[in-house]
Amino acid sequence: MLHFYDGQIRRYTTQMMRILSNFPVKDGKGTIKDVPVTYGDLTRQVASIIRENSENKLPTVPRIAVYLTGLELDKDRLADATYTRKTAIRERAFNQETGEYENYQGKNYTVERLIPTPYMMRLNADIWASNTDQKLQLLEQILVLFNPSLEMQTTDNFVDWTSITVVNLENVTWSNRSIPVGIDSEIDIATLTFSIPIYISPPTKVKKMGVITNIITSMFDESRGDIDSGISAPQLNQYDDYAQPGTVETSGGRKASTDIAGETANVNFNTFGAYVDGDTVRLISNGAVGVKNWREIFIALPGTYAADVARVFFRSIDNDSTSTGTFTLNPFDETIINVNWDADSFPSDTIISNRTSIDYIINPLSYNPTSIKTSGLRLLLLDDIGDPSSTATQFPVAWQNNDGSGIVASANDIIEWDGTKWVIVFDASSATDTIYTTNLNTNTQYKFKDDEWLKSVDGDYPVGTWRIDLTG
Repeated sequence: MLHFYDGQIRRYTTQMMRILSNFPVKDGKGTIKDVPVTYGDLTRQVASIIRENSENKLPTVPRIAVYLTGLELDKDRLADATYTRKTAIRERAFNQETGEYENYQGKNYTVERLIPTPYMMRLNADIWASNTDQKLQLLEQILVLFNPSLEMQTTDNFVDWTSITVVNLENVTWSNRSIPVGIDSEIDIATLTFSIPIYISPPTKVKKMGVITNIITSMFDESRGDIDSGISAPQLNQYDDYAQPGTVETSGGRKASTDIAGETANVNFNTFGAYVDGDTVRLISNGAVGVKNWREIFIALPGTYAADVARVFFRSIDNDSTSTGTFTLNPFDETIINVNWDADSFPSDTIISNRTSIDYIINPLSYNPTSIKTSGLRLLLLDDIGDPSSTATQFPVAWQNNDGSGIVASANDIIEWDGTKWVIVFDASSATDTIYTTNLNTNTQYKFKDDEWLKSVDGDYPVGTWRIDLTG
């Protein structure tokens, strides 16, 4: 065991001194003064030093001196030395900025305590008085407290199972002349003997509590190998169960899948999904969006929530990538967190005709590109241009080519001006894979999936595909 010292015996002694503190006496002139309490018995050497080696100088009185006289193992209170008690502790959240406790749960801990060792502690309290009246005043105030014992509490920590004990008054010596105060001294000393059943505790283990937020299990595909080596040796990739994200619809709802297992079992705290819309995220519970408070997640996780420090992670079900960013709990609606996305974590843009980005997103029915039309200009269309079934030869001037012809394109297509004519570089009607591209005008990444363009991180994230880290 490493060195440790918690000052336990010192605390018991200090507490005993506090019990005997602040008792007053009245002198012959009617003046009331408190009697000081000091630690330590007065040996002949110390007494001589206090008197400056003179028999004509006396120690100041009245006073009370407390000192330890014995420490014995209390075998009657011994218990199983291997016993350990675990206690779960949940704190109220504390706001460092305001210095006040909040009305929701904060940090969680598990405290593991080993059984303490019992001892009987014995102390003496010497009451120094210059006359019998002073002695009687102090004894009368002190003795009335012990009938025959007085309860003592050394700490206010409610998980400390040794904090409360009792002080027993064992004996009163009316006059103790064994203490060296001089041959002709007028000081009279009474000695009170106390016993205190105490415990000395070993170090306590304190662990932060948390919950398992993501469990992914898979049942291997037996066609890739068999555990019966007598039939066929297992293939190496039999154990290659890393997740290649995908989804599968089951009677239990939408779940994640991998290339090894047709279906995986995923568990998030309270089985919440997450819905991302731009820079806002809401929880999904029983198919309803935004009905749960994010505090329910924070209180169950290790660490403490801090705005713009806590981080959220979303694993894309379209490719093997994870988008992340720091977040802040919306101060007006705690069912929402606002995310400051880390653009470097977004999926890579798709190369479309030697380029990965677009310049603008426009509505061709209301926008004239003439002022920005330069070679290489690339536009994402929000509506159709022209009618492929029409025999008309006239086209809007804004969308005419240099030869007077026009372009026919559909909503969600990407077109490019090559210097003389408009060219469709991405035909949405024939796209089968998920496409990513970044709008240079707003520096926002979009994806094309299921016949529509969305921000790349937008969508429904089922359990097992997202998590948060309060420690950042």
